[in-house]
Amino acid sequence: MRPRQRQARIAEIIWHKGQMSVDALAHTFDVSVETIRRDLGQLAEGGLLQKVHGGAKRLRLHAEGSFQERMAENAQAKRTIAAKMLRLVEPGDTVFIDTGSTTLACAEALSGVERLTVITNSVAIAQVFGASQAGTTVYLLGGAYGNDNGQTVGPLVLDQIQEFQADHAILTVAAIDPAVGAMDSNFDEAQVARAMIGHARNVFVAANLTKFGRKAAFRVCRLEEVDVVVTDGAPDQAHATALAAAGVEIR
Repeated sequence: MRPRQRQARIAEIIWHKGQMSVDALAHTFDVSVETIRRDLGQLAEGGLLQKVHGGAKRLRLHAEGSFQERMAENAQAKRTIAAKMLRLVEPGDTVFIDTGSTTLACAEALSGVERLTVITNSVAIAQVFGASQAGTTVYLLGGAYGNDNGQTVGPLVLDQIQEFQADHAILTVAAIDPAVGAMDSNFDEAQVARAMIGHARNVFVAANLTKFGRKAAFRVCRLEEVDVVVTDGAPDQAHATALAAAGVEIR
């Protein structure tokens, strides 16, 4: 087994088991403890796990704060991402946009684009486009209402998404990891994002640099399912390499 294949498997084992010793890993892969220590060092540098005495453990999962708290975080990064997203969407496009403080910033930037068709589960995003004078058509997906995020989720939303086909799905996530992909801290939001991905020609993930190297509870998609990651700077080498290998463009 090649080193990269072994390291990917080690990261997967630690992710599922939570913690494992160097000796146990060396026995599992029939290699020396020195080899495993080197593997763990490289994986820790890439943000895939945490080294501890005698082994390694899974990184703590990221939990997001309230929507209002997130609105106050990384405001400049969100403006940068929104300006870049504006270059990816053309007049007349049809777009899914999911709920998030970053996608709300993107909606404000995109509200002047002519003749968009917007499908969203966010009340705030629907209101932004509804107030536009650019000939926008807005579809607000109906379902179980969550007051904190001002969004609809659940089976009714997922069923309605199946009735649409979009040029782009514009999504925000809680975490991006080289091995796991894009993740969310909320099960219902991850389900909505997955459904949108399944009915869009392009997938644009809007994520500031703090999202890279985190892990969250629910995977949204593998990196190979993403077309463009729109961020506010250059990701670290491990993420840049993984995104390039998956064919993902970084903006």
